[in-house]
Amino acid sequence: MQVEPFELERWQSIWENKVELNISESGVHPLRVTELVPDGDALRKILDVPQGYPQTNGSEELRSRIAEMYPGAKAENVLVTCGGSEANFVSTWALIEPGDEVVFMLPNYLQIGGLARAFGASIDLDELPKVITPKTRFIAICNPNNPTGSVLRDDERKAITAAAAKVGAWILADEIYRGAELDGPMTPSFWGAYDRVLCTAGLSKAFSLPGLRTGWVVGPKDMIERLWSYRDYTSIGPTMLTDRLASVALEPQRRGWILERTRRILQHNYPALRAWLTAHGGSFSHIPPRAGAIAWAGLREGANSKKMAEELRVKKNVLIVPGEQLGMGSHVRFGYGGDPEHLQRALARVAEWIEERMFAA
Repeated sequence: MQVEPFELERWQSIWENKVELNISESGVHPLRVTELVPDGDALRKILDVPQGYPQTNGSEELRSRIAEMYPGAKAENVLVTCGGSEANFVSTWALIEPGDEVVFMLPNYLQIGGLARAFGASIDLDELPKVITPKTRFIAICNPNNPTGSVLRDDERKAITAAAAKVGAWILADEIYRGAELDGPMTPSFWGAYDRVLCTAGLSKAFSLPGLRTGWVVGPKDMIERLWSYRDYTSIGPTMLTDRLASVALEPQRRGWILERTRRILQHNYPALRAWLTAHGGSFSHIPPRAGAIAWAGLREGANSKKMAEELRVKKNVLIVPGEQLGMGSHVRFGYGGDPEHLQRALARVAEWIEERMFAA
């Protein structure tokens, strides 16, 4: 089996700690452990737990708290994983057989598409009614979407569910940005819409705890048990410490506090980015996101996003994400969930780059 390079992850891994100004990140400014557990005695009790093997599918407490976010779900419907990436990996691995077909929405975080090809599937990328066939094994959804920040309407979710049900395909819904809405209620989950749904998510985006490497899959009990057997061949289980801290983060009151903090950060930071994109409308087109800490901007006049990202890195010490790494080369992705001053400094350098190119032309 040959795995194609995961360009986005490698790009960030190589350069995010080597540039001065990184606005390639897709999450919210991370919490410290002392913010998550401000009570010193409570934190000491967590840290005093022996660091043995935890329950490999996640503790009963953690799985129950995850299940609370999915109406009708129980702990038996949840598998805890090492981040949302492992949740997507074991789900794709378990579903795909060589020769299967996968319908994959674009633009998107390209992990599932790359894995499906490696496991022997072909990928359909066009309009849903035209491409779904009896060979379609699953439809891969990212909602709220990375990188656009868009949210599927009710009629769109129903159309996807109906298309899947028609041929018995699974829906694999990456919902890691649920809870990172700029306003309004939390995005409805695909969970419960159909009996063949797997929902993946984790603590790295809306919950601003990427360092805990905690993710999950929510699905039918028999499929979750099957995924657990696949997970035995990957990371085996979470760490004892991350299981405990994740349980604290998802305690209902603490969960509410974290998501409110996320919303405050997004509402504070996004207007400045939107104003900047509007002021540079000759270079960018942009539709405001409804959720997430990322903005997707189109490049006017056929500009090359890969070349732009490389020049910004080399000449301006700024890191952004070129659209090629998300399936659309005529766009770029800006992360705005971090420090607002850091964002402003980075955008000022992008503006310098634009002016220099205009002057040179």
